[in-house]
Amino acid sequence: MSHVVVIGAGQAGSSCVAKLRTDGFDGEITLVGGEPVPPYQRPPLSKAYLLGEMAEERLYLRPASFYADNDITLRLSTRATAIDPSAKTVTLENTEVLSYDHLVLTTGARPRTLPSAIGGDLNNVFSVRDLADADAMAPAFASGKKALIIGGGYIGLEAAAVAAKRGVDVTLVEMSERILQRVAAPQTSDYFRALHTAHGVKVLEGIGLDRLVGNDTVTGAVLNDGTEIPVDFAVVGVGITPATILAEAAGLTINNGIATNAMGQTSNPAIWAAGDCASAPLNGQQVRIESVGNAIDHAEIVAKNIIGAATPYVPTPWFWSDQYDCKLQIAGLNAGYDAVYARVTGDARSHWYYKGNQLIAVDAMNDARNYMIGKRLIEAGKSPAPNQITDPDTDMKALLKA
Repeated sequence: MSHVVVIGAGQAGSSCVAKLRTDGFDGEITLVGGEPVPPYQRPPLSKAYLLGEMAEERLYLRPASFYADNDITLRLSTRATAIDPSAKTVTLENTEVLSYDHLVLTTGARPRTLPSAIGGDLNNVFSVRDLADADAMAPAFASGKKALIIGGGYIGLEAAAVAAKRGVDVTLVEMSERILQRVAAPQTSDYFRALHTAHGVKVLEGIGLDRLVGNDTVTGAVLNDGTEIPVDFAVVGVGITPATILAEAAGLTINNGIATNAMGQTSNPAIWAAGDCASAPLNGQQVRIESVGNAIDHAEIVAKNIIGAATPYVPTPWFWSDQYDCKLQIAGLNAGYDAVYARVTGDARSHWYYKGNQLIAVDAMNDARNYMIGKRLIEAGKSPAPNQITDPDTDMKALLKA
């Protein structure tokens, strides 16, 4: 009987094993995860869960009983330590060895942390990646406390929003000249800077952290312009790196994560990869997309192809972020854009990215209708004229039929 072993019990891992069963795979399935809880949603960790608005059980992607009911062996609190591609085996930390016919790596990513030399190992210095991280930091988010958020990407901004809603005095520092510089146009940065400032967050751009100070617990921070500020806790949101250690040690090709072909196979045809840890071919490059949508879609294609579908994975990127009462939805990839056009209707706003005459991405703020239209236009390869986008009288839905 064929055995599929999946390493990494997150969104991609859970999606892969579920798809295997729903598409008729009747062999053995083992899902290996290092955490003590069933696979769960990660996006709410820095939003609803941290605010106390979502119970742990509501995070679970599927009830724990789902795995037993579908004859999926769920190995929790267990980490894989080595892969032997020639023997087709995985060694677990308890020295147990699992044999596989197909191995799927859905190991996700790890948050970048601060070096201990600048205070990264002090107590009350947090990262946001898993349930244990969120549980550890939740008590610190108390009214009247002073927080330093390091990094003005989506994780940092979401943490700042939660802290501000809890009555925390928040300072956010971003070393680049503007927040969201790596992922969004200046117009989107401007929108979220104004949003956070309106909620009392001090947003400092073009200023980095020199060091955190304190004996065992952080008590302050020195910025690289010499400013010193008191700090009760700090949240580090300076990006993530794909978890490729196992893959590298097994000799798999690494290129912006674990490199896969259009089918989801790595450089070893019996080993597959999906989700945040993996890159897939798109427009001649190996592209790694950090999103829930990609984790699900990529993992499900891998499952189908293990069974024999031979279906190529074509990424259709989409993302979202919740901050205060604003829902940001993003469709497409804006890399290489050379113009951005804004559409404003009441409180709804969207920014449309063009590369030459081609529409490549949309940022929509509290504008779900235009997000969906933009997403469908991009997927269909349609690019309306920019003056149609900016004209408030344009029937946007009609653009889909043009």
